[in-house]
Amino acid sequence: MALTRWPWGRLTGFGLLVLACGFAQAQSRFIVVASTTSTEQSGLFAHLLPAFRRASGIDVRVVALGTGQALDMGRRGDADVVFVHDPAAEEKFLAEGFGVKRFPVMYNDFVIVGPKSDPAGAKGRDVVAGLQKVAARGAPFISRGDKSGTHAAELRYWKAAGVEAPEARVAGYKACGCGMGPALNIASSSHAYALADRGTWLSFRNRGPLAVLVEGDRRLVNQYGVMVVNPARHPHVKTELAQTFVDWLISDAGQSAIATYTIGGEPLFFPNAKTAP
Repeated sequence: MALTRWPWGRLTGFGLLVLACGFAQAQSRFIVVASTTSTEQSGLFAHLLPAFRRASGIDVRVVALGTGQALDMGRRGDADVVFVHDPAAEEKFLAEGFGVKRFPVMYNDFVIVGPKSDPAGAKGRDVVAGLQKVAARGAPFISRGDKSGTHAAELRYWKAAGVEAPEARVAGYKACGCGMGPALNIASSSHAYALADRGTWLSFRNRGPLAVLVEGDRRLVNQYGVMVVNPARHPHVKTELAQTFVDWLISDAGQSAIATYTIGGEPLFFPNAKTAP
């Protein structure tokens, strides 16, 4: 059988332009999502994105940062979508005109982890009482200190516990300026307390002496939201592709994909696009 050869020598300039445009179009079917380290380090994106790619043909390139840094990426126009977990900061982002609309997607909760021996006596359901005991004992506490959603929540809990500046008032307090996984590694190696999102905790393998000590307080709910970056601020934003991603996340298919992500049979996130207040 004779092989068919493409007549490259006869290909016109117009033909080359068509091929080049087609290649460029294929290459451009991706979006950049600025998100949190918790969605990345928990393994959620590794579970979700292949399903979204199959459904849409769109690739997603994730930049995992603290929520504050992720929102700053959106402000600079360096991302098409932000997917984060600090509702107050998200509303500010919208009020400043950097986002189009915020959509709730899912939630889990924060927990305080610490040494199983619990030298501060923090164990219980009350996050404020737990932190007060950590402060009173001067026990080691590792903070992310990175302006993430988790860090912002931690500072709110310290404030509710009557501690405005824990880095100055809690003897064992140390900020690592790092993501959730590294912060847990430091806490594990130094027998320290830390605030963690449950998703990252469940996927964390280097627990050492750590265990969950404070959980179940309604104040520990950790809500996630997603926003398309406003093309009126940054015209290069891939609005249509970005909105396709958002629409999929809050659709039945996306919400089901979130619900089915488990570790050891335990769900890491609970979809609530339809039920969030």
